[in-house]
Formats: sequence, structure tokens, C-alpha cells
Amino acid sequence: MSVEDLTCQELVEVVTEYLEGAMPAEQRMRFEEHLAYCSWCQTYLAQMRETVEVTGMLREDDLSAEARDALLRVFRDWKEP
Repeated sequence: MSVEDLTCQELVEVVTEYLEGAMPAEQRMRFEEHLAYCSWCQTYLAQMRETVEVTGMLREDDLSAEARDALLRVFRDWKEP
């Protein structure tokens, strides 16, 4: 995949790998080059960073029982493609 080939959709699919520092150097370079010219993806990355930061501060007690049960249900039923 070259810089030209990296679409916004592909960036979205690998953003977690990028944020976790698990992306190979060559792919990270293409990711960052895409960010350099795509304001939509810059905004998306900023939103993802904020989401990670905010959710990292949550404790189980911060959730209602209903919200906790709904999240657990979603994760239990989640299947990898």
C-alpha cells in the first residue's frame, strides 16, 4: 500500500494499531503522510485520542448497571470478521 493507496477507510481500520504503537514503521510512515494532507483523518485521530483518554478515566462505578450490562452483552456477542 503506497501513500496514494491509503484511503480514509483504511486509516480508520488501523487507527488502534497506530495509537497502541504496534504499527510497523513503513505503515506508520504512510499513515502519518496521509494525516499530513487529510483534515478529516486528523480530526478523527484527535477524537480517537480523546476517547481513549476519557474512557481510560472511567471506573466500573461510573457506569449504571444497565450501561455495564449492555457493554458486557456487546463484547460477549462480538465476533471477529
